[in-house]
Amino acid sequence: MRTFTSIGFGLFVYVAAFGQAQALQSFEVADVHPSPRATALPFRVFSYGSRYEIHNATMVDLIRTAYTVDEYKILGGPNWIEYDRFDIIAKVPPNTGREALKPMLRALLIERFNLQVHNGTEPVLVLALTLGKGKLKMKESDESGEEGCHRQIIPSPLINLSCHNITMEEFAAGLKTLAGEYVPKFVMDSTGLKGGWDFDLKFTPYERISAPGSGGISLSNAIDQQLGLKLEQHQLPADVLIVESVNRKPTDNSPDIDAKLPPSPPAEFEVASIKPAAADDRRRPLTLGVLPGGIVQFGPNSLKELVSAAWNLNLADEIPGASKWLDSALFYITAKVPRSLVPENGGPSLQELAPELQALLKDRFKMEVHFEDRQVSAHTLVVTKPKLKSADPSIRTRCKNIAQGGGVVTPSGFYLPARLVTCQNMTISQLAEQLQILAPDTIRYPVVDVTGLDGGWDFSFTFDPPMLKDINNRTVGLDPYAPAGTTILKAVETLGLKLDAQKRSYPVMVIDHIEQKPTDN
Repeated sequence: MRTFTSIGFGLFVYVAAFGQAQALQSFEVADVHPSPRATALPFRVFSYGSRYEIHNATMVDLIRTAYTVDEYKILGGPNWIEYDRFDIIAKVPPNTGREALKPMLRALLIERFNLQVHNGTEPVLVLALTLGKGKLKMKESDESGEEGCHRQIIPSPLINLSCHNITMEEFAAGLKTLAGEYVPKFVMDSTGLKGGWDFDLKFTPYERISAPGSGGISLSNAIDQQLGLKLEQHQLPADVLIVESVNRKPTDNSPDIDAKLPPSPPAEFEVASIKPAAADDRRRPLTLGVLPGGIVQFGPNSLKELVSAAWNLNLADEIPGASKWLDSALFYITAKVPRSLVPENGGPSLQELAPELQALLKDRFKMEVHFEDRQVSAHTLVVTKPKLKSADPSIRTRCKNIAQGGGVVTPSGFYLPARLVTCQNMTISQLAEQLQILAPDTIRYPVVDVTGLDGGWDFSFTFDPPMLKDINNRTVGLDPYAPAGTTILKAVETLGLKLDAQKRSYPVMVIDHIEQKPTDN
């Protein structure tokens, strides 16, 4: 039997003087406030000039950023530290490097949240790469040629990793990036193999592994069958950071904080080209890809799709003041994203570029809009016969949303898996906040909780993607393995709750003017 050692990664960071924030250099000034609740935007870090921004960060995100520690090795603390999210905007000396920002963030957490932590050694659950029982199916590298793993999609469709002259330590460390949701934790190399290795690894993408009839191969099975190794969970002692205490509410910002902060960069593309699509061009799903040099491309898409993305509207809704041609005229857009708009921890999402898309549509299509309160059909969460389990109040509040069997298959064969939502120590009010994020096509407006249920609860439910319309306005059929389909509305009923649709006043965007032809490039 292989013996596993403890995991130590130099985690013993500067905590000796915790409680003495003056030992760390602070931000010149900082605005700290809760993030908007109904958002699916990820944790993001921006830095440009003397302005440093963090958005949608949990306290765990802030701690792991400030102390360079993996998320799974942050233990202890109150139950909200993986749920509540915060935005931070700070002024720093120009051109401050990333490493120099970390002690400033540590000082802020101590000063504004009264964060107290200490180092320790505790057992944690990790994935370990070990030798299998049979023969190795990899080739020792001759150490020539380019080193590393390259990932590509091949027609099967499988993910194909082609690796050359890579050590097992490098391979284990890279699996979290290479294999997506299969690897939520750090992978430890316990193979004992030295030197570089050559191999190919083919496995089914995580989001397709549960598709009925997919005949897929999981990452762990692929590693076993194709490499002769094992990828298994083990509980091992590790150097950890233990949160002793932290305040849920930060200290107040100074009254004149806005005047003290550096100005934010203009929310607009540096340059953009808009071209009408040809008569026989078929529209594509509205997605965002950032190419080298900060180039983003849309299209061909209708103006209704672009307007809906820019203002976070539902495509199924009628837009007051919109002409019929808004959904028929198609355009290609190519734009350049300013460096200041690209997060340090990943490319910008479509939602993050919404302000820039708004500015472009207003400028090039002479678009004018306003918001006014109108009656809409919104949902209220009520209680019927609750089927919920009381939670341990000391357990962290969190929800996992992962792919599950069943789901929807589009006419083009694209599989949209059902979602399994598993929540622990979640209040019903917090569930109401999450429903719009989980199913925005069905839950279009914030949900009001009138259940009267207090305390934290553990529960889980599964739902299918909504019945969508494809680009030819055909209804997407549910997979034959899930003929009835489980909407988010039905899923909530399995908890002994119900979403009632009721008329409610809500701000609605109205188009006052929009030109059918954009101004020239």
